[in-house]
Amino acid sequence: MLVGSSVRRVAVLGGSRIPFARAHGAYAGVGNAEMMVAALRGVVDRYALQGQRLGEVAAGAVMKHSKDFNLVRECVLSTGLDPHTPGLDLQRACGTSLEAAIGVGNKIALGQIDVGIAGGVDTISDTPVVYPRAYQQLLLQSYRGRSFWERTKPFLGIRAQHFKPIFPGAVEPRTGLSMGESCELMARHWKIPREAQDQLAYASHANAAKAWKDGFNADLVQPFSGLATDNNIRADTTPERLAKLRPSFDPTSGQGTLTAGNSTPLTDGASAVLLASEDWARSRQLPVQAWLTYGKAWAVDFVGGRDGLLMAPAYAVPAMLDDAGLALQDFDYYEIHEAFAAQVLCTLKAWESEEFCRERLGRRAPLGSIDRAKLNVKGSSVAYGHPFAATGTRIVATLAKLLANDANAKRGLISICTAGGMGVTAILEKA
Repeated sequence: MLVGSSVRRVAVLGGSRIPFARAHGAYAGVGNAEMMVAALRGVVDRYALQGQRLGEVAAGAVMKHSKDFNLVRECVLSTGLDPHTPGLDLQRACGTSLEAAIGVGNKIALGQIDVGIAGGVDTISDTPVVYPRAYQQLLLQSYRGRSFWERTKPFLGIRAQHFKPIFPGAVEPRTGLSMGESCELMARHWKIPREAQDQLAYASHANAAKAWKDGFNADLVQPFSGLATDNNIRADTTPERLAKLRPSFDPTSGQGTLTAGNSTPLTDGASAVLLASEDWARSRQLPVQAWLTYGKAWAVDFVGGRDGLLMAPAYAVPAMLDDAGLALQDFDYYEIHEAFAAQVLCTLKAWESEEFCRERLGRRAPLGSIDRAKLNVKGSSVAYGHPFAATGTRIVATLAKLLANDANAKRGLISICTAGGMGVTAILEKA
C-alpha cells in the first residue's frame, strides 16, 4: 500500500556484523540472541540511533530454539533503540537477511516507514536438540491426563530408544540428500571440474585475507566474545593444498569433487544493515553508500529433478535483469554467495549455456559470461563462513561499501542460493 504520491528511493547507509566463527569454537557458549544483539548494537552505535524509534527491525535465524519465537523483538529490546521499535522474525533459509533487506526496503519505498534495520543470525554451536516424536507424544498424553493414573500411565511406555537425541541436519526432507550431496549432482550435471572449484575457493580466501589486511573490513566488523576477525579465512592456503583434500560428500565413487576446502564451513555469526529513505538520511547528515533498487526471489523444481537444488538464482537473476532493463554484463561487482564453489560455477555456466537460456529461460541468446575479476573481490562464503541467515546482509554491507569507495562504479549484483530450491537476488546502485 503506497503512502503518498510516489515511490521513494531506498538508501543503504551501511552495516555491522560480528566476526564469523567456525562452529563449536569461539561462540560455543553463546546463542542467536546474544549474537544478533551484538550486530544490531553495532548499527545502533555506529549511526547514533540510541533511543530512536525505527519503523522496523526485520531479521531471522534458520536454526532457532522454540523459546526464540519472538527473537528479533526480544533482541530489539536489548539494543538501546526506543522500545516502541517493532521487530519482525522471518526466514528464507540462506536468503533470510537479504529477503529482510528487500522487505524493509519495500516499506521504505512505499512510504510506510522512513528507516529500518535488516539482519540475520545463525548458530550451529547452539542448535536445538530434540527427542523422538514418540517420546513427545507420551509426555503430552501425560500432560493431558486428569487423574494421577492418567498422568502416570503413559510413562509405562517409555523405552530406551526414546532417549536417543535427534540432531538437526542440512538434509532436504523431499529428497533425503544433504546440500553437499545435492551440489555434487549439480557439479556432475554441469561438468564442473575439481580444479575449477579449488581455484575459486583459493581466490575467495586470498581476497578475504587481503580485505582484512587492507583494512576494508575494519568498520564493518565489531569484536565479539573474544574474537576480532573471522576465523575461517586461510591466508596461507594454495590450490595445491586444496587439491590434497578428500571429497566430503561422495568419497567412494571416485567422482566426488566437493571438499571441505571448496565448500562453506558450518559457521556461527550475525550481521545487520541500516536502510532509510533519502530524506531521513539527509536530515541526519548520513551519507548514502548505495541504493537498493531491485530484488527477486525464485524457486525451482529440484524434487522432480528438473533442476539442481541450488539453481534458483540462475532463474532469479535473468528475471530481475528484465525488471531493471539491464544485461548481465552491466555490473561492476558480482557478489555471488559461495555455498559451494561448484554452485557458483554451475550458475555461471548456466548463464553461458545457449540451451539452458533457450529452454529454461525462454531467451533467444545466452546471458553470457561475466568478468571473473569482478566476482567476490573481497572474498565470500567459502572464506568468511556462512551463518545461514546472516550471509545476505554481510553481502549487502560489503557491496554498498565497495560501490561507495569506487568512483567509477555504477552498480553491483547479489545472488544467493538457499535450501528448498530457492534463491534471492538484488541489485545495488551507487549513490
